[in-house]
Amino acid sequence: MGLFFTGKGDKGSSHIGGKKYPKDSPIVEALGDLDELNSLLGVVKTQIRKPSLAKKLEDVQENLFIIQARIAWLMYPKFPSPQMTKDKIKAMEQEIEAIEKKIKPERGFVISGSDIVASWLDMLRAVSRRVERRVVKLHKTRFFPQEIITYLNRLSSYLYALARAEAAAKKIKESRPTYL
Repeated sequence: MGLFFTGKGDKGSSHIGGKKYPKDSPIVEALGDLDELNSLLGVVKTQIRKPSLAKKLEDVQENLFIIQARIAWLMYPKFPSPQMTKDKIKAMEQEIEAIEKKIKPERGFVISGSDIVASWLDMLRAVSRRVERRVVKLHKTRFFPQEIITYLNRLSSYLYALARAEAAAKKIKESRPTYL
């Protein structure tokens, strides 16, 4: 047994803080979905040529680690966990508002696929919505700060705004569904 595997989870449980938790427990599932989103952010960063956008996604990754640590704290409250702050949420809201002012988007849905980076950002948005739903479900049974839910809700809007900004920067006219 080494660093890459321990074998402790072979019977369907995760070991956190010396305790066993079923791998399908709501906390472990929320942590897994957050890990998936964070990993997908890493994939998307490899597709980006703009350092400023890559930095924004890395900042999101850092914030997701804060959220993961706080949710893991539910299982192992012995140590203090980092906290999601209202300042981080406010900064994201201000950035979304700045993008709206700059590109003046139309209301409604767009058909993803006009640009590779915008498409990846749309994929991130969809995964972030699933993560949000999983964490909201967990929040119904376990208490953790509301800022986590608020951040995750704002994150999908932020990713949507970044996708639209990418398309706009490349002067791409994105298609809208016709519902025909």
